[in-house]
Amino acid sequence: MLTDITVEKNNNKNFPFSLPIFKNGLKLHLSSPITFILGDNGSGKSTLLESIAYKVGFNVLGGNRNHSYSNDANYDNVELSNSMKLSWSLKTSKGFFFRAESFLDFSGYLDNLARETGSDIYGAYGGRSLQKQSHGEAFLSLFQNKFREGIFILDEPEAALSAEKQLALISIIYELASSGKCQFIIATHSPLLIATPNSTIYEIEDGGLEERKFDETKQFQLYKSFVNKPEYFLKKLCN
Repeated sequence: MLTDITVEKNNNKNFPFSLPIFKNGLKLHLSSPITFILGDNGSGKSTLLESIAYKVGFNVLGGNRNHSYSNDANYDNVELSNSMKLSWSLKTSKGFFFRAESFLDFSGYLDNLARETGSDIYGAYGGRSLQKQSHGEAFLSLFQNKFREGIFILDEPEAALSAEKQLALISIIYELASSGKCQFIIATHSPLLIATPNSTIYEIEDGGLEERKFDETKQFQLYKSFVNKPEYFLKKLCN
């Protein structure tokens, strides 16, 4: 299990060190098998997860160590990853980096691999091409079939999922984490996913990471306020 992520303070003023989350260095302790990272757009969530994935050895466009459809030329934050220190209680190279933004690249890579090798590689992805499923179905096929053991770094896994399917994902994540074989680090905007039991939530605030209960987070509070008084928000936004 990955227990600590450290980035020492760096005087580099260029991106990504210019982001407030990295400006004074970063120390993140992973005390549970499920860790959520929350923050506004541009706060550095995806950059952090991508750098962890690169450091672990996963493909930065999505995938694991064996998925070779990109190289370092596709990755802009090598310097951040090189300055990052990972501490493990038990190191593993198994797992997967899921990146909603480039999921189509990954599913296209699988189809090309199937054509080139003539082999059936879809067994670990629900039995058929991910591109022949709806976007949300393909996400769930990956989560339900490919995730078995290791560290799973998920960047906005809710992006293509309905509220109902997000609840299904909570069940998947909880069951896998409870097996003792899986660890999750997840960046999300979903007020549903962060309710997953036995998880730790960190919210990016004022350039640091603050631990929160799920109902204390800004995104939960905003959704709750809107659902309770939609007319108030709509009057402010639409007048």
